[in-house]
Amino acid sequence: MNNELSDLGLSTFFTQQLSIDELEHGQLARVFQVQRSGLVLGNGSLTWSLTPGADWYQLPAEHRATVGDWLVLDDSGDRMLRLLERKSVFKRMAPGTKVEVQLMAANIDTLFVVSSCNEDFNESRLERYLALAHEAGVDPVIVLTKSDLAQNAQDYVNRALVVSGGAPIELVNALDAATLDNVTSWISKGSTIALAGSSGVGKSTLLNSLAGQALAETAAIREQDAKGRHTTTYRELHILPSGGLVLDLPGIRELKVGEVGAGVDEVFDDIGALAKRCRFADCKHHDEPGCAVRQAISDGQLDERRLRNYEKLAREDARHTATLAEQRQQDKAFGKMVKQHVSIKKRR
Repeated sequence: MNNELSDLGLSTFFTQQLSIDELEHGQLARVFQVQRSGLVLGNGSLTWSLTPGADWYQLPAEHRATVGDWLVLDDSGDRMLRLLERKSVFKRMAPGTKVEVQLMAANIDTLFVVSSCNEDFNESRLERYLALAHEAGVDPVIVLTKSDLAQNAQDYVNRALVVSGGAPIELVNALDAATLDNVTSWISKGSTIALAGSSGVGKSTLLNSLAGQALAETAAIREQDAKGRHTTTYRELHILPSGGLVLDLPGIRELKVGEVGAGVDEVFDDIGALAKRCRFADCKHHDEPGCAVRQAISDGQLDERRLRNYEKLAREDARHTATLAEQRQQDKAFGKMVKQHVSIKKRR
């Protein structure tokens, strides 16, 4: 295996998908950026732009390349032959009223869910990110930034512990490299890390500190509500001098979920365990007698907010998942009709 490609994250998971002809005559490259005009690719020694064919833009979002993907190219590197199967894909529902999938990154090993020790901290938002990470099969790590600005940073750690589900929690000052030792221990040569969180939590500052240089623009937050402005406007993989790759995802204001049922169940496994002890199997955890979930809330063992967010995510996921399934069924039927029409036309 080419050492330069290995440093970019190429593993046997990807190489075993290649045919002999592709190994002998093709090229492999990883997607570093997705722009409107095309893709920015890299192979460890070169970086170049590739404009896919017009048909590529007509494909469903899940079949188009995203940042972190591995592509098989022809021997010139100017034509994309196919997209290799992903070992993980981080996705959300696109903002707006139309229900469609938006890919955020592929082949991520670890997701740093970044939040700051100020008014921006939000347990419900953390739970959403954790659900996406678990559904993608990506290891989540909660990174709490701006510890130096908090009167009692440990309070935020304690709040994060309630929703972490066992995910590691790292408390840092992104401007102080001495506080990042535990964070850097998650980044090894050939591994790919994604930084996710709302604007202003310090993702770009963290990236710059990990890289030891200014790779991303940073900006101050508003003092009145600790809200930040978008400084990262597109997704790009960065190679760290110490090894490993980091992707700084733009701040997300609306993180809608769909097709993450298993991830939601994993994040809220404590509620699932309680529900098994309810008197009725179909208990809705409202005012039914013998409800173990309501009893846990009364006893102070479960936060009412956590139950409400679980129910909200479950409803949102069910609604979007059903809509996507219906759309795919319609697309499949339309494709079958087109093939039949072409076949009849050829016979005539």
